[in-house]
Amino acid sequence: MSSRPLESNRPRHEPVMLGEALTGLNVRPGGRYIDATSGLGGHSEAILEASQPGGRLLAIDQDPTAVAMTTERLARFGDAVVVVHANFREIDRVAREQGFTEVDGILFDLGVSSMQLDTPGRGFSFQRDEPLDMRMDTTAGLTAADLVNETDEGDLADLIYQFGEEKRSRRIAHAIVERRPMRTTFELVNAIEQAVGRGRERHIHPATQTFQALRIAVNQELDFLADTLEAARGLLAGVDGRLVVIAFHSLEDRVVKQYMFKESSACLCPPRTPVCVCGHVATVRLVGRRAQKASDSEVSRNPRSRSARMRVASSILGEAA
Repeated sequence: MSSRPLESNRPRHEPVMLGEALTGLNVRPGGRYIDATSGLGGHSEAILEASQPGGRLLAIDQDPTAVAMTTERLARFGDAVVVVHANFREIDRVAREQGFTEVDGILFDLGVSSMQLDTPGRGFSFQRDEPLDMRMDTTAGLTAADLVNETDEGDLADLIYQFGEEKRSRRIAHAIVERRPMRTTFELVNAIEQAVGRGRERHIHPATQTFQALRIAVNQELDFLADTLEAARGLLAGVDGRLVVIAFHSLEDRVVKQYMFKESSACLCPPRTPVCVCGHVATVRLVGRRAQKASDSEVSRNPRSRSARMRVASSILGEAA
């Protein structure tokens, strides 16, 4: 890639499974694409480069800092790209407003970005003492501090168990409530460690799953995912429009897997139903039945890619019987 002004000031960013994503999207010259979670624009830039001449891209992200950086990064593509500050669950509205209906491919790169984890003051990391925020969109919504200070103990325990898959959620929730109010990441970490210990015998920090749970809850990452995927599918153009989703933890990937398997099935009736009565029509074909993983070389170069799982579906609406 060619160098651009202020490149040295941009946070280090390596888009995960870049080659696999371009292949999954089947990017071609003149195509129209949506990057629904553009982040710092690594995937967006590669899609634009591969779709020239004539390709166009709509880049969407809810983080205003990422939107500003992506706008700068992609400026050289001129009117071939539109960058919009919005949550991916608004994809249908934004796409229609920007004239990106019937597109050739849509990419979702889910979860928190390296930039958000590494930027001081965002509250995503338990490695620094900073305000307990965790909002991807810093312009709106409840913070993690709002959740830990205002949520009922039982509901807080359920939240940590459901979104963090933390078996010790009730002990952690009780410790948090006992020490409220708390405003910083280290206050939360100390409460967790006092509840369950420092976890030296475990491979992960004892706060990892609780921080994950709060981040998912603050940003409502799972609440609208299936509906958003359905809205995205509806924007795909005819036959072989591609939907590509990269997930980083099992809860996200489970939603994606269930959605794609449902939409690729011609019948959703219970297995022993003698005649189909559901009326469901398959709308996509799975491109590979198993999730793809990052290569060993990518994992060694970029450890964050270790947990990445990519699934691809291809639209079949309008396909000849």
